[in-house]
Amino acid sequence: MSDVPRRVLVVEDDEALAQAIADLLGDEGFIVEQRHDGQSGLSAALETPFDIIVLDLMLPKRNGFSVCADIRSAGIHTPLLMLTAKNGDLDEIEGLDVGADDFLRKPFEWSILSARINALLRRFERGQSRKVVVGDVVLDTVNRQISAAGAEAKLTTREFRVIEYLMENVDRTVTKAEILDVVWGSDFDGDPNVVEVYVGYLRRKLDVKGAISRIKTVRGVGYEFSSGE
Repeated sequence: MSDVPRRVLVVEDDEALAQAIADLLGDEGFIVEQRHDGQSGLSAALETPFDIIVLDLMLPKRNGFSVCADIRSAGIHTPLLMLTAKNGDLDEIEGLDVGADDFLRKPFEWSILSARINALLRRFERGQSRKVVVGDVVLDTVNRQISAAGAEAKLTTREFRVIEYLMENVDRTVTKAEILDVVWGSDFDGDPNVVEVYVGYLRRKLDVKGAISRIKTVRGVGYEFSSGE
């Protein structure tokens, strides 16, 4: 990433939380502006260029869906991370449909927030194609498609997040707990074996018949996406 400080807009009506986020990102070198309702958040996003926007869903005056939709309608493609205290995939689907790039449920670990923001910035800085390439595997982060050995497959939201995290950490073993935190959130209290289920889905879409899987199982630890080198 560039050495130029990144500008972040945080739109969050819980002022204590907004300040905590600002302090965290400020310590990491970001320049942070805060707004505490949807209308002022939208005005700030339309008037000032930012490198990333952190937008709460439940806001006074205008909710996050409406704000995000108007930001995108104005032709602004700034990476946008939507926050919510609500549970349920329908909110996540609607958020992504109106143009959010990622979705994070409260309460969250500070390390996860930081990782999500930096991942969005890396993705955006690759250019409009926004592709993650590892060997012959290409992940299109705009269309949420993956291709390998000439075959293409569309990914669900969860599949996309799992494979993106693995490819961003190529040749490094990541634990199931890491994947659960990043993809399902730190408040997830379901069956942790859901990670295995989604890795299985990805292998069926990604692996070429007769070839060794690019997603390796590290027994008792987690998974590793291999560069094949």
